Amino acid sequence: MKVAIVHDWLVTYAGAERVLEAMLDCFPEAELFSLVDFIPPGQRDFIKNKSTVTSFIQNLPFSRRKYRNYLAWMPLAVEQFDLSGYDLVISSSHAVAKGVLTGPDQLHICMCYSPIRYAWDLQHQYLREAGLERGLKGWIAKWMLHRIRLWDMRTANGVDEFIAISDFIARRIWKVYRRESTVIYPPVDVGGFQLREAKEDFYVTASRMVPYKKIDLIVEAFSSMPARRLIVIGDGPDFEKIRARAGSNVEFLGFQEQAVLRDYLQRARAFVFAAEEDFGIAPLEAQACGTPVIAYGKGGVLETVVGMGTGTGNNEHAPTGIFFDRQSVASLRQAVESFESHRHLFHPIVCRTNAERFSPERFRSEFMAFVAAAVGRSGLSWVCRETTK
Repeated sequence: MKVAIVHDWLVTYAGAERVLEAMLDCFPEAELFSLVDFIPPGQRDFIKNKSTVTSFIQNLPFSRRKYRNYLAWMPLAVEQFDLSGYDLVISSSHAVAKGVLTGPDQLHICMCYSPIRYAWDLQHQYLREAGLERGLKGWIAKWMLHRIRLWDMRTANGVDEFIAISDFIARRIWKVYRRESTVIYPPVDVGGFQLREAKEDFYVTASRMVPYKKIDLIVEAFSSMPARRLIVIGDGPDFEKIRARAGSNVEFLGFQEQAVLRDYLQRARAFVFAAEEDFGIAPLEAQACGTPVIAYGKGGVLETVVGMGTGTGNNEHAPTGIFFDRQSVASLRQAVESFESHRHLFHPIVCRTNAERFSPERFRSEFMAFVAAAVGRSGLSWVCRETTK
């Protein structure tokens, strides 16, 4: 079976790239396509050091740093990939990869991290944060996103089978495309984060400092609780602005290597997470260290953290975290105080056991089983028979 995997863009190693890595473990001979590929030599192990077929955006001015600015051209670019020689096409898509052109004798499976967030339900937030709510530039951006929504809906018809990374994203896929999807949770390297039962008297958060991560909210909340120490790991465009508002009990470490991050996750009393994420790997890495999570109770985290108390996603008998219901200082402060009052309910081994449900081995097994079943449903089952001979 000749396999192509199409990824939106290759510029870093983040959550979507971890899923791509696991899919390449399943199909090591697959050929890889991406709109742009700026992964330097020496950092390409996760794509098996493959050469990548890229689009014309790769060679446009400033594309290395400003590739997102070519969003209006991305639908055209992804449609130029000639995939006619492949039996199985897997799109790894949170933007436009699912828009590749395939024929009736090809099977197209989309690993969907989300429909294009900034074109659908998060459009107004995106325009507000980008300063594009008004003026000529704002109207151009709104028109462009309108056209992308029309294209995005049309291209959903070219996907034979959807995989969603969480129930939260499955609902978004249904809302936008009116398509059913199968949930396969992304792989989390729980083996790279060791359990530590002894905890110290500080909290930790780690993230890239961009608006939707809400690190400013976490810092403001802890600054108003001087008895609670917070360690902040990560860098980004909002770093200096957030640090300027912090109290003396909040310590900023900036970007840190994985070993340093792991050490703080292992020793922290709890990990604090205030973003609305489609899945969220960081809370699972914390739980793999035996560290409970204090999280905003919306999005994928409801499926990866066992909350305390009653309500959706909660189990009072074996909690691994606690949720706050609003992205506000008051709501987060209340959750921290509730956590402190109920610390005896949280056990490191329970957190670790919960995280182990999301191992890479589990992902590869579920993914390969799904592909085999999809091939069977497509009527191309002869391909699987030939492969197993």
